Amino acid sequence: MSKSNPILIEVLRGTMVESRHCGAAAIVDGEGSVIAAWGDIERPVYARSAIKPLQALPLIETGAADRFALGDEEIALACASHSGEPEHVQRVEHWLTRIGLTPDDLECGPHAPLNEEASTALMRAGTPASALHNNCSGKHTGFLTTAVHLGLATRGYIQPDHPVQRYWQEVVAQMSGTDLAPAPTGIDGCGIPVWGLSLRATAVAMAQLAAPIRLAPVRAAAAARVLRAMANAPLMVAGSGRFCTEVMRHAGTQVVVKIGAEGVYVAALPGKQLGVALKIDDGAARAATLAIATILLVLGVLDDVASRALGPFLQPVVYNRAGLAVGALRAAPGWLHQLSLPTAV
Repeated sequence: MSKSNPILIEVLRGTMVESRHCGAAAIVDGEGSVIAAWGDIERPVYARSAIKPLQALPLIETGAADRFALGDEEIALACASHSGEPEHVQRVEHWLTRIGLTPDDLECGPHAPLNEEASTALMRAGTPASALHNNCSGKHTGFLTTAVHLGLATRGYIQPDHPVQRYWQEVVAQMSGTDLAPAPTGIDGCGIPVWGLSLRATAVAMAQLAAPIRLAPVRAAAAARVLRAMANAPLMVAGSGRFCTEVMRHAGTQVVVKIGAEGVYVAALPGKQLGVALKIDDGAARAATLAIATILLVLGVLDDVASRALGPFLQPVVYNRAGLAVGALRAAPGWLHQLSLPTAV
């Protein structure tokens, strides 16, 4: 991790700071200009699931979404890291049926639902988790839908050289203004290829979603449809009680936010025409959630009602095993002081 990255989040136990989380963040406007940054925003990071809204653009651009009459819930699932609740699983399964496929065609692998209640229900029923419960099953169904629409092979759709994967890679390169040829590469948890992007480039791509003023009409329409679907079906994007869902439930179309693994978050702010990307160095989700929540609060996209509703995320408490409050997380005082942005924002 970069030595230049500041402490963004502190964890207190009693009156003492027990842990500190360093990180970097970038805020970019619709013209691609950086209006605020903290830490090293040029170092490549794997955005992971945070860029699922970009990966969903081919689903719409190719005409696949229209051919199979996909609504907001399906498109939101294509962008989702869902919790594996019954609503998510049933919707993905019905979607697969609509395109003539089955859960066996998913190559993302199974894992237990992220939602504790849903996971417990499976265990009590003695039912093993399937690929439908994978938090990426909606994204993978989007890939399969695009492949079916274009007459491509569905087997092996997760391979880097499959046309569906190459399509979204080209979309990400164009949206972020990045040449991916020299970028670091890896394999994501769900099996698809990942490419290292700088936080600045990732924020540029989010700003393009929020303010598609430089996009061709077809892509601009696809970007608007993705953001609308996520805002209209926030439960599909994450799940009950999760930050992404609750932000969009209370802030509506003003904020579209998406978590990525290992301490990454992005946001597209249509009203402000801004894109945001951040990464916590140690990958801690607890720190990343408070960091993005703090930025959204300072940017003024959370009104008083939304701020009160999001209180547990804005002022997270540390509890012990007996359920007693013993500490809290906070934005590091030095960083919070630096969160002064241009009045135009």
